[in-house]
Amino acid sequence: MRIKLTSVHVDDQEKALRFYTETLGFIKKADFSNGPFRWLTVASPEDPDGTELQLALNDNPAAKAYQEARFAQSQAAVMFFTDDVKGDYERIKSRGAEFTMPPTEVTGSTIAILNDTCGNLVQITQLARW
Repeated sequence: MRIKLTSVHVDDQEKALRFYTETLGFIKKADFSNGPFRWLTVASPEDPDGTELQLALNDNPAAKAYQEARFAQSQAAVMFFTDDVKGDYERIKSRGAEFTMPPTEVTGSTIAILNDTCGNLVQITQLARW
């Protein structure tokens, strides 16, 4: 088995698509609609056939409450890994992203946290080299 897809709930799919592609640098992988439902995914340009992230419209009251509670508690909804957290921080910040935590060393890694403008916090992680 392998993980091929994971989801993050967003309050606006079009705004999320712009953020995840233009600000973070992911590529749009799938985008099709069936009535009011829109299936929208992005992927890493470094692994376009790898794991996809679904930008799921948050129109479910239970999911919305969960999303809002995680945000209020400063818990990231998604985590991405990088080999250069400081470089990615500077690149993403120059594109207008709002970071709630600049690159910070924690046990075993350096992390930065930013607001995706769609109801979520995103953590970018660089693992420590031992």
